[in-house]
Amino acid sequence: MAARILKLDKHDDDREIDFELKYLASLTTRQRFEMMFRKTREMLALLGKNGHGKTTEIIKRA
Repeated sequence: MAARILKLDKHDDDREIDFELKYLASLTTRQRFEMMFRKTREMLALLGKNGHGKTTEIIKRA
């Protein structure tokens, strides 16, 4: 399935949301989950690259 692009002359939240919902409704459940997992991996990679998600260190106080 080819990705569609919404082009508007002026910013219109309602049309953008409607377009997004129609696009998501056109996908199969499998496609939606694949997209969700891909985006999750993408966000985790970005967070790791920026130093987030590292294990907290336990500091012993003397």
